[in-house]
Amino acid sequence: MSKRIVAENIKLKRAYDSAGSGDGTRILIDRLWPRGVRKADAAIDLWAKDIAPSTALRRWFGHDPARWHEFRRRYSEEIHRHSDRLGELRTLAQRGRITIVFAAHDEAHNDAVVLREILLGRSIPRGSHPRSPFALTVANRGFAGHTYPSDTPPLECVRRVYMFVDRRDVWKQAG
Repeated sequence: MSKRIVAENIKLKRAYDSAGSGDGTRILIDRLWPRGVRKADAAIDLWAKDIAPSTALRRWFGHDPARWHEFRRRYSEEIHRHSDRLGELRTLAQRGRITIVFAAHDEAHNDAVVLREILLGRSIPRGSHPRSPFALTVANRGFAGHTYPSDTPPLECVRRVYMFVDRRDVWKQAG
């Protein structure tokens, strides 16, 4: 049976913050090296870019808090595909303190937060989820035949339509 990881063993820190003596093993989990940070100053012990979100997922998310729940779900699926690296990070966290280093400005909505939750064994929904923007509901039809979950705000529905449908089609449907 695996040893449970104590929450105090996993810290989160921005790459732009200086390394501290209590950081333990510093692990950078971004696919790209943070801009303007010298490798010597970052004091990174391990660069785990293989467990970072895919380029497509990172670009889709764009650090938009409205996409946070779906990003968590999608990234969780990606992380679990890298079970070797996930196991390695769990082992490091069980042995002592680790600091997950990230470059995002938003400290509440980023890949490090999701990875920490997974390492601590907290549940993140995976697979098909009823609140997913791709959930099909007959009663909640949007513009141009797209469907949205019942709790999606109307402006979010319109914004998503522009992503999938040519604007002329939207005006034909709406007008």
